[in-house]
Amino acid sequence: MSEFISAEEIEQAAGIIQQEISQKPRVGMILGSGLGSLAEEVENAVIIPYGDIPTWPVSTVEGHQGRLVIGSLENQEVLVMQGRAHYYEGYSMTQVGFPVRVMQQLGLEILIVTNAAGAVNPDFKPGDVMLITDHLNFLGMAGESPLRGPNLDQFGPRFPDIGIAYDRELGEFSRQSAEDGGFPLHEGIYVCLAGPSFETPADLRFLQLIGVDAVGMSTVPEVTVARHGGMRTLGLSTISNKANLDGKTTTSHEEVLAAGKIVLPRLIHIIKGVLRRL
Repeated sequence: MSEFISAEEIEQAAGIIQQEISQKPRVGMILGSGLGSLAEEVENAVIIPYGDIPTWPVSTVEGHQGRLVIGSLENQEVLVMQGRAHYYEGYSMTQVGFPVRVMQQLGLEILIVTNAAGAVNPDFKPGDVMLITDHLNFLGMAGESPLRGPNLDQFGPRFPDIGIAYDRELGEFSRQSAEDGGFPLHEGIYVCLAGPSFETPADLRFLQLIGVDAVGMSTVPEVTVARHGGMRTLGLSTISNKANLDGKTTTSHEEVLAAGKIVLPRLIHIIKGVLRRL
């Protein structure tokens, strides 16, 4: 697999998916660590393993099942990714963004992206949900952008404006859904780091100083590609662990997966509420 993705590879992958489905999905979803069971609620589902789609990056991390689930949820036609690929797995940023390019080729209009994130804001606790209002693209600032390389003009311009990365109406729908469910919805800034190591206390204190509320290892590349291609985006972080600002606690992937099970009903309630309001 080359570092950069061609229009032909995108068309080929989209063609494979189109052969398997009769639906025309409007909404794409990317489900993060431990959050994949939302896909079990999709009705009349067609399931396609990532390995059956040419060029599609295959997940290698526990908690990422690695398949597409395409069908209906709350009367919306959806394409759900049960798991994603990450930069730390050895994929290039362009490869990480490839599934979103295929969604754009298929004509999807909206991307809902979820992740399991560590708290930087000391008021956040495991089991909370945070609406992402903006992000810090550290990897992109350093040159590892999913838009690096030849620009795919059919999707978007060479120099896209990402001044509003997360759609305000979709954010308001999320607030209304959480209010209906009777639980709090935090809001804040998400930062994507390369991983796979968790952050040191010094890392977290620095991130807190510059205004970050939650930290993870995903989401920003996919949102960057989505916005380049004109998709509306909604980002939701599930808080998996408290901020380890003093170095006295240990963070593990098992903890992340366990927190995902606790918070999943709230996340599902929000996403279903957003879909009903579209």
